Amino acid sequence: MSDPVLNPALASADELIEQLMGLHPKGYDLSLDRILMLLEKLGNPHNKLPPVIHVAGTNGKGSFTAFARALLEAEGYRVHVHTSPHLVSWHERFRIAAPDALIGQNSGKFVQDELLTDAISRVAIANDGASITVYEILTAAMFILFSEQPADVAIIEVGLGGRFDATNVIVNPAASVIMPVSMDHQSMLGNTPDKIAFEKAGIIKKQCATIISQQPYDDALDVITVQAEKNKSPVSVFGQDFMGYAEHGRFVYQDENGLLDLPLPALQGAHQYANAATAIKAVKEAGFALSSQAIEAAMGNVYWPGRLQTLRSGAIFDKAKEFANGKPVDILVDGGHNQDAAKVLVDTITHMNLKDKRQLYLICAMLNTKDPSAFFERYKKHVELIVTVPINSSDAGISASDLADYVKAQGIPTLAKLNITDALKAVFDHHAKTDLGQPLRILFCGSLYLVGDVLDQNGTPPQ
Repeated sequence: MSDPVLNPALASADELIEQLMGLHPKGYDLSLDRILMLLEKLGNPHNKLPPVIHVAGTNGKGSFTAFARALLEAEGYRVHVHTSPHLVSWHERFRIAAPDALIGQNSGKFVQDELLTDAISRVAIANDGASITVYEILTAAMFILFSEQPADVAIIEVGLGGRFDATNVIVNPAASVIMPVSMDHQSMLGNTPDKIAFEKAGIIKKQCATIISQQPYDDALDVITVQAEKNKSPVSVFGQDFMGYAEHGRFVYQDENGLLDLPLPALQGAHQYANAATAIKAVKEAGFALSSQAIEAAMGNVYWPGRLQTLRSGAIFDKAKEFANGKPVDILVDGGHNQDAAKVLVDTITHMNLKDKRQLYLICAMLNTKDPSAFFERYKKHVELIVTVPINSSDAGISASDLADYVKAQGIPTLAKLNITDALKAVFDHHAKTDLGQPLRILFCGSLYLVGDVLDQNGTPPQ
């Protein structure tokens, strides 16, 4: 029986997706059989793409994608970008290249609703009610969009894992990129770094360039390297074949062709040096020329929301200012949700405190697929209070009270609140009682869903 979602004139993309989510599973069912059969019915659009830079990894995929996009657009290339999950709108997953006349920094735009609606409707009609996940439907829609809209290159991010991710039907990518592998999604990918790395390395194709970013686990690096060797893929490894680091207030990129002296990346955190370097190397290995001028421009203009993003205006920002009674407050949002992401956040904020000493407060929410204990353990001795809140945009969130129990188990002061406004007030009330004369730094973290809720309520969604 066909899906009752056939006429794009009857609904917006959001309405179509909502209907499909009622008909098909919301999550992942790791297999390529369903997506391949569906794509065959659609004329195999995945075989009609511009050159593809395919990226997998636990952490850093989004930042890599932002850097790669910035580099390519600064050089004048037309760039499609696929990412997941979104923060506020489904349309964020599909960034369409700008027309020739409009190419420049940050020129690609989120897909127009009529284009996305049409693509999803065509996929639903072709699927004809067969068992499939919504993620696979959206991936097929991405292939339609990217094959029919002109571009010079497509950056396609894996959703989960790699080997059986629906994007992994791409046969001959211009480059396969493996970002840092960490402990996440263990129930589906394995419970050790090497097992997870094996799944991520599944995107490596025969004789296609492979770029491996900085890896926190040697076992993971070994697995990825072996997989590349089996595929006779030319391999570039961070720290061996290329590197990026800060020196004298500048960012230095180095590979076999020499050094580039560049501005520090606009994205905050020392971990972004490896992300930026990996993007430069990957774009070059994919066959795209980059001038030093374009690379320099990209470092200053790179944009990626929800990753140590500072709120400087908006409804939540104004509410915090109201609670602060004129005292300075720094508000950050970050979607990091596993133990290695937490370590990066702690390291970055510790470095920030060397210049601007502030007391750290967390407002946190997490999905029930994550490991709260490992995440919160990283914040011992660094945080004054963690206020837990529910996730409004997902039914898979841990309740605020249950999440607070995980915080208590780590010996960290905690409160559970029902919404973001109450959480903000709790932070300022606590600070007023324990004020050490330092201003506040508030970090929203633990889930991209929470970041999306914050940006949505603040009135500053991704652009």
